Amino acid sequence: MALLTELTVEAAQRLGRAYGVEFTGIEPLELGSVNSNFRAQSADGRLFFARLYEEQAEAGALREIALLRALSAGGVPVAEALSPAGALPTHAGKPFVLFPWVEGDIRCSRRVTPGDAREVGRALAGVHLSSPRIERLGAGRFGPEAMLDRVARVEAEGNRPELGPHLARIRRDYARFCEARDEALPSGVVHGDLFRDNVLFRGDRVAALLDFESAFHGPFVYDLLVTIAAWCYRDVFDLDLAGAMVAGYESLRPLEPRERRDVRVEGALGCLRFAVSRITDFELRTPPGGTPARDFRRFLSRLDAIDDGALDAVLVQAGS
Repeated sequence: MALLTELTVEAAQRLGRAYGVEFTGIEPLELGSVNSNFRAQSADGRLFFARLYEEQAEAGALREIALLRALSAGGVPVAEALSPAGALPTHAGKPFVLFPWVEGDIRCSRRVTPGDAREVGRALAGVHLSSPRIERLGAGRFGPEAMLDRVARVEAEGNRPELGPHLARIRRDYARFCEARDEALPSGVVHGDLFRDNVLFRGDRVAALLDFESAFHGPFVYDLLVTIAAWCYRDVFDLDLAGAMVAGYESLRPLEPRERRDVRVEGALGCLRFAVSRITDFELRTPPGGTPARDFRRFLSRLDAIDDGALDAVLVQAGS
C-alpha cells in the first residue's frame, strides 16, 4: 500500500550518493498510506530506511528532519535523518530522505501488553514535554477544515453513493465536536499518528518512535486519545491497556482537569480525522466489491464508544 512511486536500483543509487552511500539494493515496504517507503542496503552492509515524500515538498521534509533532531536532543527515542552533501535529492520531483535502519519489533494488536502501552504513553509524554525547545509547528494537514475538504471532494465526484450516509454523518459530527472544542487546551508538538507501525520495540522498551511527517501544533490530549484509539481498541476498548497508557503518560506529564473534561470531544475529533483519511486513502482505492486494507467504519465505531463514555473510567473519572 505504501508504494506510490516506483524507485529502481539505479535511481536509488543516484539518490544515495547525495548522502555518501552506495546502495546495492532497495525494496519497497508495505508501511503507511501517504509516502513511499523503502529498505535499502549499502555496499558495506548497512541498512537504511528511505522515504519519498508524496504529499510534502522540500520544506515539509526539512521540517520533519529539524523536528527529529530537536526531539533526539531532548532524549526522545527517534531515528534522526542523515544529512545530504547539498540540497535534498529528489526523484520524480519528490524529496528523498534517508534514515538509519532501527532494529526493533512492531507489535501486532494481539501482542500488545499493558507494559507496552505504558511505555508508549511515557514516550508520547516525552514528545509533548519537548515542545518548549522546538519552534512552533503549523496546524498540520489533517485538521477539521482539511478533512471536510476531502469529504466535499468525495461527494462532488459522486461515484460512491453508498458512502453518502457516512459522509453526512461525518459532517454532522465535525460540526458538533468542533463547536464544543476548547481552543485553549494545553498544546504543543503532537505526533498525530502514533499507530503501532510507528513504534519499534526492543525487548520491553521503546526503541524508536517513527514517522513525524504529520506532526503539528495541537492539543496534547488529542494526541493521547489518537494513540489510545490506535493501541487499545479491538472490537471494544481494552481498559487495561488504556489505563496503562494513561498511567505511563501521567508518570511524566499529569493531565489537567480541563483535558479530562474534553476527552470525548478530542477523542471524537481524532476518530473523525482517521475515518476520513481511511475513506480517501483506502476505501476509494479499493475496487468495488473489494475489501479495503483499513476500514473507516472501525473509527466511527471507536467514535461511538468514546462518545458513549467508554474511556471515562480511565481518563475522566480517574482524575475526579
